[in-house]
Amino acid sequence: MTVTRFLDTNVLLYAISRAPQEADKAQRALSMLEDVDWVLSVQVLQEFYVQATRSTKVDRITHAQAVALIEAWLRFDVQELTVSILQAALTTRNR
Repeated sequence: MTVTRFLDTNVLLYAISRAPQEADKAQRALSMLEDVDWVLSVQVLQEFYVQATRSTKVDRITHAQAVALIEAWLRFDVQELTVSILQAALTTRNR
């Protein structure tokens, strides 16, 4: 059986964090990103972009930086979201 491991948006955000109080989380996130068997969703990449570049974020990154990171993370499998994927997830959650 193959186990699919999805990365959450927070892992990507911690990976770029420069906040001293998040240093341990940042290191853990960077370590996780060294693995190659992760799966991301389009939604996670979109949420990363919005949160990492939002104007109210003290240590926000630029559009170009966010795009470069997203392009680098395309080395992982990326699950596109469809209605059937959503329905399958809801059924799985219900079980």
